[in-house]
Formats: sequence, structure tokens, C-alpha cells
Amino acid sequence: MTIIRPIEGLHLEQYLDLEYEMVQHVSEPTLFTWIVPPTVIYGRHQVREQEVNDAFCSSHGVRVVQRKSGGGCVYADKGNLMISFISPSTHNQEVFDIFLAMLASTLNELGYAAVTTAHNDVLVADRKVAGTACYTLPTGTVVHACMLYDVDLEALEKAITPSVEKLQKHAVQSVRQRVRNLRDIINLGDIHAFRQSLENTLSKSKI
Repeated sequence: MTIIRPIEGLHLEQYLDLEYEMVQHVSEPTLFTWIVPPTVIYGRHQVREQEVNDAFCSSHGVRVVQRKSGGGCVYADKGNLMISFISPSTHNQEVFDIFLAMLASTLNELGYAAVTTAHNDVLVADRKVAGTACYTLPTGTVVHACMLYDVDLEALEKAITPSVEKLQKHAVQSVRQRVRNLRDIINLGDIHAFRQSLENTLSKSKI
């Protein structure tokens, strides 16, 4: 697997465009991480008005972007590590499984007792620390993850508006009850130190 560092300081849309460009020419599994200013990202099949608090986002400078992959609505800021995994395989579930296993294994090596779920989330101490989504083209598959390390959880809760039914499905009353920052569990330094530790460990993965 190749790990690359893309250009820093891009907006989320530009990193999504980079994924899309790369998957059209990928010849081996490739991974890169990225950090963005406050942004809400909602899935291909979601309705913005049902998932996003546009009033809060507009007044607090939070960008709102729809991605090509499915899955749920997430909030990212500079305390969040975004991870993109691009494979030449078009067997999307197989690529998904490889990525999730690799991510959980890496977190475990860093000291976090991480597990994956049937909903393609990563949990630590029964709280969600990363959500994932994917899409497949004839040339390969993109899987991306949104990993909470030191995210502003108050902003996260206000920026997205999951339905009562979705919260009840997870037996919680609010988004804050369902998620947790990794830094609150094990502090590996700031987001940049965590990013480096994660990449160093991922570089040892054999896939």
C-alpha cells in the first residue's frame, strides 16, 4: 500500500475531487489523510434539509458539501482526521472490509480498543469514533472515513440534525451520546501528532 500526503489547506470538495481523479488511474492500494476547516458532509442519497442545520452552518462559517458515496451525514473540523483509501478492486464490499479491518487494527496498535460494526462504523468504548462510506467506479473503489480525534462536539451536535428514529435506533437521545473523541481516551498530542502516528502505523499494514 502506498501512503501519500496531498496538498495541505484545500477545501473538502477539492479532496473529494482528488479521490475521484485518483480512482480513475489507481494501480495499487493508496491511502492519504487530510484535514479541513469546519464542514458538514452528507451522503449521496440524503436530503440536505433533513440532515443539516443550515442556519447554524451559515452563521458559523461551516461549509456544506454532498459527496458521491452513500452513508450518513457527518461533521468535520480541524480536530478531525479524514482518511481516503483507493483501491483498483471493484469488489466494493471486499475493499470496505479490508479498510475497516486495517483501520481498527491500526487504532488497536495505538492503544485504542477499536472494533468495527455491521454499519461500517468504528467504535472505541462503545462510542463511535469513525464513520465510513464508499463508492465504486469501473476503475476501482474509494472508501473514506471521518475520524473524531479532537473535534468540537458542541458544533457537531448543532450542525447536523439526525432524525429521532435514527437516534432511537442507536439507543441514544443525542449525537453527543453516540460519539467520542479519541483524544479523550488516549491523548497522542495534537491532531498533527495523531495523524503522524496513525500514518506510521498504517504504513506497516500488509494488504
